[in-house]
Amino acid sequence: MGSFPSRLSRSLKVHPNKISWVNQTFMHKVAGTQRGFAEAMGVSVDTVRKFLKGKAISRSNFQDLCEGLELDWCEMAFADDSSVTTQASETAPLEGADRSKQSADSNQSANCRIFLSYNRNIRPDELVALDLHNALRKQHNIFIDQEMPIGTPWAETIRKEIFQADALIVLLSEQSAQSEMVQQEIELARESAALRQGLPLILPVRLRYTAPFRYPLNEALDPLQWAFWNSEEDTPRLIAEIQNALVGKSLPIETETAKRKLLSQSFTVRSQSDQPPMLPPDPMAQPPIEQSDAITLERPEGTMDPNSQFYIQRSSDVVAISALQQQGGGTVTILGPRQMGKSSLLFRTIAIAREQNKKVIFLDFQQFESTTLENADRFFQRFCSWLTRKVRLKNRVEAFWQDNEGLDNPMQCTCYLEDYLLPEISQPIFLAMDEVDRLIKSPFRDSFFSMLRSWHNDRADFDSPWRQFDLVMVTSTEPYQLIQDMDQSPFNVGTSVGLRDFTFAETVELNQRHGAPLSEAQLAALMEWVNGHPYLTRKSLYLVASGQMSAAEVFGQAVQSRGPFGGHLRYHLLRMENKSSLVEGMLQVIDDQSCKDEQVLRRLEGAGLVQRREGRQVIPRCRLYAEYFGEHLRA
Repeated sequence: MGSFPSRLSRSLKVHPNKISWVNQTFMHKVAGTQRGFAEAMGVSVDTVRKFLKGKAISRSNFQDLCEGLELDWCEMAFADDSSVTTQASETAPLEGADRSKQSADSNQSANCRIFLSYNRNIRPDELVALDLHNALRKQHNIFIDQEMPIGTPWAETIRKEIFQADALIVLLSEQSAQSEMVQQEIELARESAALRQGLPLILPVRLRYTAPFRYPLNEALDPLQWAFWNSEEDTPRLIAEIQNALVGKSLPIETETAKRKLLSQSFTVRSQSDQPPMLPPDPMAQPPIEQSDAITLERPEGTMDPNSQFYIQRSSDVVAISALQQQGGGTVTILGPRQMGKSSLLFRTIAIAREQNKKVIFLDFQQFESTTLENADRFFQRFCSWLTRKVRLKNRVEAFWQDNEGLDNPMQCTCYLEDYLLPEISQPIFLAMDEVDRLIKSPFRDSFFSMLRSWHNDRADFDSPWRQFDLVMVTSTEPYQLIQDMDQSPFNVGTSVGLRDFTFAETVELNQRHGAPLSEAQLAALMEWVNGHPYLTRKSLYLVASGQMSAAEVFGQAVQSRGPFGGHLRYHLLRMENKSSLVEGMLQVIDDQSCKDEQVLRRLEGAGLVQRREGRQVIPRCRLYAEYFGEHLRA
């Protein structure tokens, strides 16, 4: 597909397979614009633009720009000796027949390893996946998870294929964008790319899907180029676009303008969960049951609208909301494994705060890039900048840090809020922070959480501005893992709310809200299988109420990898792959109802796979987990 950059190459360009990676790196590591980066590197803006587009620039400038982005220039480079000698003005790209010949040669010689990520058994995902597979396999080595032989170590195979792939094509419909397995495969691709100089390239294809990506897809896919498919008529065009992308060309939706234009179009009706949330008329009341014969169902994935008719209020809701209605500010921590409804409860408290005329600031810590979470100076300044932008004030972070350079970061941050932000805001402030356990590996996590504890303690002063400040944090990680000194922890003050599974009565109520698709005996069977797991309960009721499966099919296929819970189960299986201590611990729980390693037990609890009982007894969270992992972890 090209030549290695020899010592005699006078002009270089980014290798076609690395263009997307270079642009991702630029967006993550350069806080400013292309012009600002050009000025910092001492080159023209045109040079930076050509570099990012994979066009030829001088060898010295190419090396400098790669160094500025902390990239190995030898790994990124594609020799361009056939082009006109590049002048200082950088105005000699490939033209005409040369460009066409190079493109044709690249197409003829290209042979990539491709991983095709999609959601099985749904339309149009599977049909498009098979069309792409049939078209691309003539020229490329393409992996598609269709029929693995019995006995194949599934999780190991998926990881291996992704870590060997040159490209990952991911198909995203409204339904598959919520798939745990699709999200996990993208996560593995990003993990591989960090270790393999940008490989695999991620090529997102939106299938009749024009809603903004939600977390975690937005973090991974928003900076990338996209392709779009709306109907079968688009399939030939899509195949050509993918083939072009595999030899270094851009996908068609590459600019922010093009992305905004696509997201503004209505190719499909969005789900109820995508509509703007309504404020609840009574914050402590259960949402009303739909009385009409035709119930508008909501998919079980993702955060629920706080006014959804399918939102089941639990005792934890009452505790959290009551704590935040007290005078003098409140601190609330919402704890629980994933898919317990933590973010849904958080957004319900946000809706209530807005009803009470509080200034709401919502921060999702998953939006912080990894490099920021490794650098204390960068993190604390970004944190303050984020708060400032949310309240629509002028950003004074850089100047404030310079004027107070003798203070450490937590003190700088605290003073910035006390001296500038809080006095400028006339309303009480409601700061909601989701996924704060993202800081678990950050070297400065203790100092950050100690700072939050100091804000809570400062409310003791009757004149303190912090008495007008509510703080809500959501985490899946036990607090002791987030901060060593519990005397400085914000998690053991205020109110801690641990979410629990649905009771049988709550499951009965949720069944009624779905139009009573399950009988009393079937509800008992559902409890036996999933034990009130909120997501799995909603998933089961949705499948039966929507007519996609009967109750007998849901229970009969429950432990099948391609059954109703297959994506969820394979997600956890993949997360445990290559982690022998977790595998051994889970099998101990299944076989002996115990786990000797306390650290392993806490990790299994944090993942929502096991539950402690009185004494030292530990059991799988539900029958579904016991049977599925009991079989597949041994394999």
